[in-house]
Amino acid sequence: MENNEKESLEIVKKTPSPAAYEDEDEPEINYRGLKTMPFIIGNETFEKLGAIGTLSNLQVYLTTVFNMKRISATTLLNVFNGTTNIATLLGAYLSDTHFGRYKTLGFASIASLFGLLVVSLTAVFKNLHPPHCGPEDAGRCIGPDAGQMAFLLFGFALMIVGAGGIRPCNLAFGADQFNPTTESGKRGIDSFFNWYYFTVTFAEIVSVTIVVYVQSNVSWSIGLAIPTIFMFLSCFMYFVGSKMYVKVKPEGSPLTSLLQVMVVAFKKRKLKLPQQPWNSLFNYTSPKSINSKLSYTDQFSFLDKAAIISPEDQIKPDGSASNPWNLCTMQHVEEAKCVLRVIPISLTAIIYHIGAQQQYIVFQALQSDRHLGSTGFQIPAASYVIFAMLSLALWVPIYDRFIVPFMRKVTKKGGGITILQRIGIGLFITIIESLIGAFVEERRRSLALRRGGPATGGAGGIVSPMSSMWLVPQLALGGLAEAFNAIGQIEFYYKQFPENMRSIAGAFFFCGSAVSNYVYSFLISTVHRKTMNARTGNWLPEDLNEGRLDYFYYLVAAMCALNFCYFLVCANWYRYKGADDSNIALEMETKKVDEHSA
Repeated sequence: MENNEKESLEIVKKTPSPAAYEDEDEPEINYRGLKTMPFIIGNETFEKLGAIGTLSNLQVYLTTVFNMKRISATTLLNVFNGTTNIATLLGAYLSDTHFGRYKTLGFASIASLFGLLVVSLTAVFKNLHPPHCGPEDAGRCIGPDAGQMAFLLFGFALMIVGAGGIRPCNLAFGADQFNPTTESGKRGIDSFFNWYYFTVTFAEIVSVTIVVYVQSNVSWSIGLAIPTIFMFLSCFMYFVGSKMYVKVKPEGSPLTSLLQVMVVAFKKRKLKLPQQPWNSLFNYTSPKSINSKLSYTDQFSFLDKAAIISPEDQIKPDGSASNPWNLCTMQHVEEAKCVLRVIPISLTAIIYHIGAQQQYIVFQALQSDRHLGSTGFQIPAASYVIFAMLSLALWVPIYDRFIVPFMRKVTKKGGGITILQRIGIGLFITIIESLIGAFVEERRRSLALRRGGPATGGAGGIVSPMSSMWLVPQLALGGLAEAFNAIGQIEFYYKQFPENMRSIAGAFFFCGSAVSNYVYSFLISTVHRKTMNARTGNWLPEDLNEGRLDYFYYLVAAMCALNFCYFLVCANWYRYKGADDSNIALEMETKKVDEHSA
């Protein structure tokens, strides 16, 4: 063992410094910065108006136009949303490895346009959707036939392709237009992120108010055509500015180095680690790498074996390994550890999305009094999510301008609180949100049962006299949870992933949402099936007044509480990238040993 360690140290000492090798001069990049923003921000705005304008009301569209059962519609949308978010991982991989962000965004935008067009055609032509089903036809409604369902799913598939390419690449593509090495470029990047979040919020508010109102009260044909027109304008804005964009070429998949670490660590699993791995492992760093230098950490030490230099390993004259599938650098091992450390934290997003984005809100609103005062105006059920958006939009500036400066003085930390603390606050809020949701639903149901009488409003059951504004508190808490947890997650992935994996990091957030959609779909189906013959009755029937949705909310609250406890354990174990105190101690110990030896 001692001989192997000495041989490894001698090989490391003989390898030339990466600084000794200079790259050939590359053509200077012409960053247009703010000049490209009208095209990119315009593209973002119209894309979000198109996508969100369709997605926000699909639940109502499927149950009223396609005559689908609520359980079936909710399950289909969960699978659709989940697949859409999973597709972002494939889109990020193809962008980084083969096509680059410009081509990926262009292709995805066109696919999204045709997907929205197909969905809008299902409302325009009568033979593409089932015949209308009114209150008098209750129980005798005809559902979609195989052809109608296939055409609708074809539109969904095109939208999945579009979202899979747009979501992981749009933020990074906008940031590509600024020079990250200059102060003005850095300020431009920060400004772009601010405009991006403003664009998303603005598009969501317009979509769930004006577009949803047209869909629900004027015409589905017109209401679905509007988002399609928005998406056409998005494509037009994107391609008009093509000659001005900085188009970063793909540099190969960063996932390859992660796979290499796993494979080599398995190959060398029988080797023993040196006593001072931080000083003895293969520690070459490529001069072309954009990743920050990472020091040794003792977590996941089984991966360290991938960087043990064995006698048969060959080193190139520039200091790199001849075969990275036989020998990995300590830097690559630490980058793999960064990704592995993120995974336990990311799993908390699954239950978080279930608690924060409760999909039965629309059905609760349909069976509540949606009149705005004495005006007679009815708020569309799908528009109630605007209260969550307003909560987020109002809280973020308050948080940035007042809360963060105050917390900086208290905690002496740059962000006021750590990223994990921000995520944890959002998780805790979902517990309160679910409990309030249960209390409100219990009140809505009891008032509806007291009223009795025939069903009104076409909601599938008696409309409760309870004002639907009682739903606002839980929606506002959902927006507050998103302001803490969702934004915290994005920041967490962006900062904790290696720099060359930021497209993957952008997709990671959507992957958590995707798994959540699948789990939520399974949860709803299981609860519906298991409670069908229970003494309490079916918790999730078509008519909410005959069910116990409040019990379902209590179940979600319990799941969120367990999720919060799991998060506390993971957060206590987690070590931030590049901020591990034990590394400093190890480096000091190494210096002392070297000085003593000298």
